[in-house]
Amino acid sequence: MKKLALHWKIIIGMVLGIIWALVSSSLGWSSFTIDWIDPFGTIFINLLKLIAVPLVLFSIISGVANIGDPKSLGRMGGKTLGVYLLTTVFAIGLGLTLVNIIKPGKLIDEQSRIDNRISYEIWASEQGYQVKDGINYLQDPNFFERAQEISKLTKSELKDAAVSDKLQTAETRKKVSPLQPLVDIVPDNFFYSLSNNGLMLQIIFFAVFFGVCLLFIPDQKSQPVLTLVDGINEVFLKMVDLVMQAAPFFVFALLAGVVSKMAGDDVGKVIEIFKGLSWYSLTVLGGLLMMIFVVYPLILKTFVKKIPYSGFFKSMSPAQTLAFSTSSSAATLPVTMECVEHNLGVDKKISSFVLPIGATVNMDGTSLYQAIAVVFLAQMHMIDLTVGQQLIVVLTATLASIGSAAVPSAGLVMLIIVLDSVGLNPAWIAIIFPVDRILDMFRTVVNVTGDATVCSIIADGENMLNYQEPDDPTKTFDLDS
Repeated sequence: MKKLALHWKIIIGMVLGIIWALVSSSLGWSSFTIDWIDPFGTIFINLLKLIAVPLVLFSIISGVANIGDPKSLGRMGGKTLGVYLLTTVFAIGLGLTLVNIIKPGKLIDEQSRIDNRISYEIWASEQGYQVKDGINYLQDPNFFERAQEISKLTKSELKDAAVSDKLQTAETRKKVSPLQPLVDIVPDNFFYSLSNNGLMLQIIFFAVFFGVCLLFIPDQKSQPVLTLVDGINEVFLKMVDLVMQAAPFFVFALLAGVVSKMAGDDVGKVIEIFKGLSWYSLTVLGGLLMMIFVVYPLILKTFVKKIPYSGFFKSMSPAQTLAFSTSSSAATLPVTMECVEHNLGVDKKISSFVLPIGATVNMDGTSLYQAIAVVFLAQMHMIDLTVGQQLIVVLTATLASIGSAAVPSAGLVMLIIVLDSVGLNPAWIAIIFPVDRILDMFRTVVNVTGDATVCSIIADGENMLNYQEPDDPTKTFDLDS
């Protein structure tokens, strides 16, 4: 029997998990699923959370430090990083605009969202988080009975949770400095930041600061540190790989558990869950397609007149196809470089500098998806994120994209970081997991297309672009090699 690819195994695991949840709900076995199957899904989430923080830390240090000598980067280096970060912020802004206009999380029935909201408030109380919008359903006695059914907590425990949250809300509303968010980014104890949820921005700040400082010390002293950092980073990437090898089994448990928890013994709620998920998928897909076919061509046309719309896509089609099938911009990098050099006419000096940096720091598709996912999950749990909280999503998603590994499903690990940054439950990634692999394929196409766009802009600015219309771009190299 031919060995199935991992993504097909994951899809089979997702389908079987959903089928099991439907069967168990219809037969009244939801409690069995929650008690005996769902814990393996929790283990999966814990493993991802275990890997996420050190992966971001060492990936960002490695990515920043491997840029090279800052004195030799000059104009081209600054321009490259600037354009990459600009497209990332634009992608996140587009995602936030779409999700706030379409509101996919609010298209689920009201009772399911109330149940989700109660679960969120109980979780926030247990974890010591402040409820984001200051509204507390646990303070309303009308919801105590439903809260007890959801959480199995006693009425007095629920009252304590409501009072605790009320005290926290009152404390945070005391007058603080307008620059307090900036102060909060800079840690006074890095090890404390490592061991506490919600302090990811402090870890990212430390990683960027550490990486930049490595650039300013002599090579003979920085190289051993870089070698160590790169080696540790490879270990954590291997951890992701091993965890993802077992993902089909974990995903079965994850989906079975999360659907059973949200639906209980009412099969009708499962339909509502996936109705909301379909709107979420369409929102993400719409944003990704706009980036590929509208945003990047417009940016390219603004700065590079000589590459036509059809010529760009004809030149990049082999790399885009491979990116779609592998969901890995790192695996696609050799083909991307070949397409950019031979089909778009970019000088190798430019492509060998710009594209590897892009594979590390340019994750426009991942950033757009993370922005939509966070707001969708908040909407699904009746949480109205403020403009300030959504700006934190923009900042965290932008910085986390630097440390997002260019491998399949790495964006899912980074989403845990973004959810943590705004005090939302990282376990909610289970809700969007069923469609993640398919959307991941489109996200990778966005990332690769963005790399090629920025590379062409930099090359044209340095007078190192010699574009000629390709007859058959697939003949320039062997796609199977």
